[in-house]
Amino acid sequence: MHIRIRPWLAKDLEPLATLANNKKIWDNVKDYFPHPYTSKDANEWLALNVGITPVLNFVIEAEGQFAGSIGMVPKTDVYRNNMEIGYWLGEPFWGKGIATKAVSLICEFITNDYPHINRIYAEVFETNKASMRALEKNGFEPECIRKKAVIKNDVLLDDWVWVKFC
Repeated sequence: MHIRIRPWLAKDLEPLATLANNKKIWDNVKDYFPHPYTSKDANEWLALNVGITPVLNFVIEAEGQFAGSIGMVPKTDVYRNNMEIGYWLGEPFWGKGIATKAVSLICEFITNDYPHINRIYAEVFETNKASMRALEKNGFEPECIRKKAVIKNDVLLDDWVWVKFC
């Protein structure tokens, strides 16, 4: 399957609003990701990401179809050699190795475009085993488990921090 990451485009509005409006996705991401996810939310996201330089957030495409999103957050101050990544996939694309490939692609992008970065990490809720597998397949290792650090759906969860050194 051909997987690629690319910058956001205005044409991504409808597939973004459709795929992101899924509570199963929301259950595995931070609360600032809206649910329900509306066209208004998609418009606001696109306003922040279309034509922006540097590109920090990307569309994940699978066989030319919008499949989800992956992004990175450069850290600052004494953490300036760190980059956090995060991602989500639309449910029709789960279980096909797409997240694994997207993580590989963003790590390659970070290594090429941000040579000062020596540490890439992701935070994953304890319930998201598929995301943990995608990271592990890309050479990430669990660095720590922050016990009961997350509250999602009024439930306290452990937050796993996965790290890869460049």
